[in-house]
Formats: sequence, C-alpha cells, structure tokens
Amino acid sequence: MDRKYHQIADDLRTPARELRDQIPEVFKSYAQLHAAATKDGAISQKTKELIAIAISVVTKCDGCITAHARAAALQGATKQEVAEAIGVAIMLSGGPGTVYGPRAYEAFLEYSGQA
Repeated sequence: MDRKYHQIADDLRTPARELRDQIPEVFKSYAQLHAAATKDGAISQKTKELIAIAISVVTKCDGCITAHARAAALQGATKQEVAEAIGVAIMLSGGPGTVYGPRAYEAFLEYSGQA
C-alpha cells in the first residue's frame, strides 16, 4: 500500500515537536481549540471532519488533508461522504479543488485502508 499521507504526517512530526517545544502555550491552546471544535455537539465529529476535509482542500493544505482524512476515517466516514464533501470544496474553489480534492480522497482511502 502506498503510504504517502502517512509519510507527510511522519515528515511533519519532528519539526512540529521542535516548534511546540519553543511555543508550548500556542500549541496547548490550539489543541484545546481543536478538541472543543471537533467534539460531538449538534453536529457529529464525523460531520465536522468532513467539513474540515473540505476546508483543507480549499486552503490547499496537505498537512491538514492528512490529519482530517485520518480523523474522518477514524470517525467512520464513507468514501461517498468524503467524495461529496470534496465536491462542495471543488464547487467553492474551482480549479485548485480539482487538484487538492483528489489528494484528500487519496489520503482518506489510505487511512481507511481502502487504497
């Protein structure tokens, strides 16, 4: 299995840890924000991760795509749900969405074991 998105996560791990050591309060605050924003509420965690995948495509962020594709897979998102979320991202971003959308879909398939 191609593990390209696992490799992106691995590549970011050390520099992120080093930066976190320099600005721990920023990372701690971000982790708290992330936990609060993604917990189940009126919208489920799975739906929030689908939204995050779409935003990751629009912002063209491979690290974000990696993180939220993995989280969506862990939340039990289906290929169709991910594809439809990416479709919304393509609608809002046009051409760049047709480049980053397939990346997000590929990342989800990798993390869900469907690649």
